[in-house]
Amino acid sequence: MKLKFSAFILALPLLFTSISTEAQDEKILMTVGDEEVTLQDFESIYRKNNNDSAITKEALDEYLDLFVNFKLKVHEARQMGLDTMKSFKRELSGYRQQLARPYLTDSDKLDELVRQAYERMKQEVKASHILVKLEKGATPQDTLEAYNKIVEIRKRVTEGGEDFGKVASKVSEDPSAAKNQGSLGYFSTFQMVYPFEEAAYSTPEGGVSKPVRTQFGYHILKVHDKRQARGEVKVAHIMIKDDKSKADEGERAEAKIKEIYDLLEAGADFSELALKHSEDRSSARKGGELPWFGTGKMVEEFEDVAFSLEKPGDISEPFKTSYGWHIVKKMDEKSVPKFEEVKGNIKTQVSRDARAEITRNSFLRKLKKEYNFEIDEKQLKPIYDAVDSTVFTGKLKVAKEKKLKKELITFADQSYTAFDFYEWVKRNPPRDRSLSPKGAIDERLEQYADSRLMMYEEQHLDEKYNKFRLLMNEYRDGILLFELMERKVWNRAVQDTAGLEEYFSNNRDKFVWPERIEGKIYKVANEDIAKKLRKMLKKGADKEAIYEALNKESELNVSIEEGIWSKEDKPLLSEIKWKQGLSDNVENDGQIMVVQIDKVLEPARMELDEARGRVMAEYQQYLEGQWIEELQKKYEVKINKDVLYSIL
Repeated sequence: MKLKFSAFILALPLLFTSISTEAQDEKILMTVGDEEVTLQDFESIYRKNNNDSAITKEALDEYLDLFVNFKLKVHEARQMGLDTMKSFKRELSGYRQQLARPYLTDSDKLDELVRQAYERMKQEVKASHILVKLEKGATPQDTLEAYNKIVEIRKRVTEGGEDFGKVASKVSEDPSAAKNQGSLGYFSTFQMVYPFEEAAYSTPEGGVSKPVRTQFGYHILKVHDKRQARGEVKVAHIMIKDDKSKADEGERAEAKIKEIYDLLEAGADFSELALKHSEDRSSARKGGELPWFGTGKMVEEFEDVAFSLEKPGDISEPFKTSYGWHIVKKMDEKSVPKFEEVKGNIKTQVSRDARAEITRNSFLRKLKKEYNFEIDEKQLKPIYDAVDSTVFTGKLKVAKEKKLKKELITFADQSYTAFDFYEWVKRNPPRDRSLSPKGAIDERLEQYADSRLMMYEEQHLDEKYNKFRLLMNEYRDGILLFELMERKVWNRAVQDTAGLEEYFSNNRDKFVWPERIEGKIYKVANEDIAKKLRKMLKKGADKEAIYEALNKESELNVSIEEGIWSKEDKPLLSEIKWKQGLSDNVENDGQIMVVQIDKVLEPARMELDEARGRVMAEYQQYLEGQWIEELQKKYEVKINKDVLYSIL
């Protein structure tokens, strides 16, 4: 029943429409009670819901009537204090957090990283790496040791001339390096952690990168090749496993795959052979079909064969991978999509990996410059003098707390003392115990300062961005309206059974059944089945007999629907004569319909139970109309039509 929202308010969740964010004069369009409503408030919603329509005085006047009623309801909600409820504040806060996100990042840097990621999608890098592991939260000493170790390894291959792969197999702490000599094959953007990806794309072919730190430790990379991205390919395959633990298994697998290949050469169906013989059961059920994949998703030998097939329908000769023997059939391929097609998806991926931290830090640097951000580190001396291991337990104690009363952080019109920070650290102790106590204070200070700065920016978005302010106003009013409509209309209509019955009794002539038929609709597959059906119906066959006789070969031959319908319910009824008996055949969506009319029912009044849905909807409209009349009498509305028509 909550579908009776006014049409224009349903458009409130349409985010980021093309409304100018330039500052404009706050022209007052109207007052509702003691509340002023600006032209911008009206125009932002009007244009959002009429962006394809010509703007005329008549259109503005018509829409203004809706807007006035909307504002009357919202004003009433505020007068009732609905905007002070905890549930309202909680819901609005959730929306605000969502709407604020695009404003709390460096959009220029984000666009730059999105474009960079797309350009990298068009290129694939083949590289090997050597890893020196370093646990998260490692001590400064362990970190230095790991760094010195990777530097020495790098010297062995860059200055000492040793083979990168051989060194990797001996010293890399990546467990797979002993077998693959550190080889990673070809990969593209988002397939490696960002610092690793950055090193791979920044290092020239044949070069060895400088040490790069990731969450796994320190790496050096050797870039072997860079090539144009292959895009994606869709294939089907037949696989025969090669169990190396059995002496004769390899010969058996090879003989079986060659026999299957001979059948394909002779014209056998690939899907049927995959279903019968492929030992990759997950794909065999689909005729061997695999999901779309690009570089780095399959073993290299499989990818090379799949991408080497020239056109859809081409079938490879049998080949071997670490999984066994395969035959591949090419289904389709696609190149790297255009930027606009994948921009949104790339932006989402960028916001979820290490690049997000880059945009955040860039944004913070801009804010610090804009707001003249300063930290007076001298004010930290009493904390540095007192800090010890208790900082990690929240029990840090500075003997002379009065020395912490001076400003530590200042920006814009804000200031935070060393004591503010000291109290915050005790409530939010550092967790990384690998840091020294002083290092932990420095880490907490950076987080504290950044969080205060971001909080200040979020609180002032309404002042800085008109577009954000308008969106927040719409969401605020929308939530209030929903709550009030629930109380005044929807719930009241459901609970007021006496009022509903009275409304129905006073408006019975509005709720009338049209002319209808009672009978059956037979949907049959073809003319032949229709003839058989008619013969059976003339002999008085029932539904079960018809199904048993005509659906032996296929359950799709006949289906039967019984009911009472009007022409509005079943448009096909407009194509037949309304008289008792069987209709002529009617073609519909490639099938034949036969209608059996048992009765033709004349127009008749509905009973309340039959019309309850319609009655409820109209009763809600009736209650809403009465309520609006009350509000119009309760609150004075003054409108400046000259301001309204200035939109023209």
